[in-house]
Amino acid sequence: MADVGRTVELRIAGNSYRVVSSAAEADLQRLAQMVGAKIAEVTPRGRPVQPQAMLLAAIALAHELESERADRESLEKRTRDFLQRALARIDDALEPMAEAPENAPSSVE
Repeated sequence: MADVGRTVELRIAGNSYRVVSSAAEADLQRLAQMVGAKIAEVTPRGRPVQPQAMLLAAIALAHELESERADRESLEKRTRDFLQRALARIDDALEPMAEAPENAPSSVE
């Protein structure tokens, strides 16, 4: 059975928004604070918050997310490449050991 959404009131940039969500209220409040902080960054001090500020905040947050994803993907690729090189070196180092028993004299009983 899916979680039933509940109504949560969020305050962002002085405005109240009622949203229906199954997410934890604490998570929604934390995210609302992040959005409010980003709106404050894109709104000049002393000026009222314009509707466009929400759009600018959303674009800024999306850009940050995109940048973080690109950084993560780059790190994952570098890590994979490093591990592949390390495994190849380990395989190369173990290869002579694997061949040695074949060349060793066998004992006859």
